[in-house]
Amino acid sequence: MSDDHTHVQEFFGARATDWDSRFPDDGPAYAAAVAELGLREGARVLDAGCGTGRALTPLRAAVGPSGVVLGADLTPAMLRAAVRAGRGHDGQLLLADVAALPLRSEALDAVFAAGLIAHLPQPAENLRELARVVRPGGTLALFHPIGRAALAARQGRRITPDDLRAEPNLCPLLAGSGWRMTSYTDEDARFLALAVRED
Repeated sequence: MSDDHTHVQEFFGARATDWDSRFPDDGPAYAAAVAELGLREGARVLDAGCGTGRALTPLRAAVGPSGVVLGADLTPAMLRAAVRAGRGHDGQLLLADVAALPLRSEALDAVFAAGLIAHLPQPAENLRELARVVRPGGTLALFHPIGRAALAARQGRRITPDDLRAEPNLCPLLAGSGWRMTSYTDEDARFLALAVRED
């Protein structure tokens, strides 16, 4: 396991137990972002870096009982928190690295990723892996329940020009990884970039 993985597991493992209680009002933002994916009944979707599984319930509602919902996370404590919160009923939880997913190519219709991109050790390569498991024409949502400026203020820092989530950086990063960005929203109340898997 790389040092990046160890750092991510230590960071999130230490915060898993009270993660949901630290951000109790994020549910509607997750549901609204999932709605923008345009999922249909029976669709197959992955919550990449699912954490405590806050997107799993709206994802399940979007794809219905005939759909497939997977939640993958690198941190066992986060997956345990998802189970304790009852979200394991909404999707199958996988202890997995999004850089090497145990899924066949083009197996999914969509990927939802909340807060993930800042934690990817090799963003271009990792986004290519997400593209691998999505069918051509499938969708990707890169989401955060608050925008870049609000998040930076919360963390006591400033936005820097090299921020991967800045539109001038994210658009070419996605394009070089098999995705075409179709919309970009960065407001205080949310960050949401949508992309389509290229052929």
